[in-house]
Amino acid sequence: MADYTIIDGKATAAAIKKEIAEEVGRMKAEGQRPPHLSAILVGHDGGSETYVKNKVLACEECGFTSSLHRYDDTITEEELLAEIDRLNKDPEVDGFIVQLPLPRHINEQKVTEAIDWRKDVDGFHPVNVGRMSIGLPGFRSATPDGIIELLSRYGIETRGKHAVVLGRSNIVGKPVASLLIQKGNPGDCTVTVCHSATKNIKEICREADIIVAALGHPGFVTADMVKPGAVIIDVGTTRVPDASRKSGFRLSGDVDFENVAPLCSFITPVPGGVGPMTICSLMKNTLLARKGSF
Repeated sequence: MADYTIIDGKATAAAIKKEIAEEVGRMKAEGQRPPHLSAILVGHDGGSETYVKNKVLACEECGFTSSLHRYDDTITEEELLAEIDRLNKDPEVDGFIVQLPLPRHINEQKVTEAIDWRKDVDGFHPVNVGRMSIGLPGFRSATPDGIIELLSRYGIETRGKHAVVLGRSNIVGKPVASLLIQKGNPGDCTVTVCHSATKNIKEICREADIIVAALGHPGFVTADMVKPGAVIIDVGTTRVPDASRKSGFRLSGDVDFENVAPLCSFITPVPGGVGPMTICSLMKNTLLARKGSF
């Protein structure tokens, strides 16, 4: 098969942000306050700086109010928890995120659990994770939600399909497996989760109708692991050296795109596939938080 469809996450995200902006425009016309997303950024990690900047830009596109609270990496855990408590209680802030990673002296799990789950638009709080796992309304983790949205918008059939998820992280692997197995569309998959201790990964992947690769291992999924007509969702975004690029590196996915794509029915590129959907899902969650939809 050489006739495959590239799943364009960039175009899909742009369409969704436009839909959100139109809804926010209607809210403002009715005299309602627009959604307000706040972000806490600790330290000066280059990747985190870029992520937060992109989130602020997305807020502008959607007509949201945004605010950024920056702190040096010398902030104590107690001081950070006090700031989280302040945002929890601020009625003008609908949702907020604490950009990870945090300095080593701060317990990330403690910080995550300190956020009011009703404002946890990253979808990391145990209450939101639990609600998602049993099919209750809540904030879904952004990347898994983006994957489900892409499957939906491209009309990809999932009912009764065998989905293989490569990776068991709390941010992608586990939640996307949970969403794919639930009743609904997309959903109703038979799901296998593979990880570093899984034997016969190649054989398992060859039986998959859908592969979600979220290992952070460049080029892990090769052509001999993919059956003709499979749907490939590549979540990997690893920086690899590339002397031909001005930056000195390029982003590489977990899939050997060049050799795998001709076998597929649908495939996401890296970059431009799942990545743009992640921030888009954050915007969707913030709008939900403003509407108090659950």
